[in-house]
Amino acid sequence: MNQEFELKSVIRSVPDFPKPGIMFRDITPLLANHEAFRETIRRFTEHFKDSKITKIMAAEARGFIFAAPLALELNASFIPVRKPNKLPFDTQAFHYELEYGTDTLEMHIDAVEEGDRVLLIDDLLATGGTIQACAKLAEQAGAVVAGCGFLIELDFLNGRRHLEGYDICSLINYGDENP
Repeated sequence: MNQEFELKSVIRSVPDFPKPGIMFRDITPLLANHEAFRETIRRFTEHFKDSKITKIMAAEARGFIFAAPLALELNASFIPVRKPNKLPFDTQAFHYELEYGTDTLEMHIDAVEEGDRVLLIDDLLATGGTIQACAKLAEQAGAVVAGCGFLIELDFLNGRRHLEGYDICSLINYGDENP
């Protein structure tokens, strides 16, 4: 697959899911297309190959899909970040505000060390709350957030505003259009 391949062409748009007025961007056709999936990992690798990444963090669950193979490509460790009480060892938590409430993410206390260069990966950048929480978890442990990578970014939600100062790579962008 070459640079000209349009990853957006294998994303399915599903209107009114999970509720009326929402245009859901379904990544499963991309995952089912081994060439598109490989191209996704190749593009992330190309963007972050010189960033000296030591760890890749992703919040459950779809971020895991991209973070694990990318960790192998970048010779980095993969760190899962999960909802409370899902990890079997001692954890550190970060509590954060959502538009209508709060949420919590956890990682193992020994997952990230001072001086690690951490890449945060997720399938989607919407409002930025989840990835910002991951960044805070990494930074509280003494790591440096070396970048943030997303398969899809919903530009109209302006999630980037929570990630100023980080190297951001979004492979597919959607404005407020509905194709």
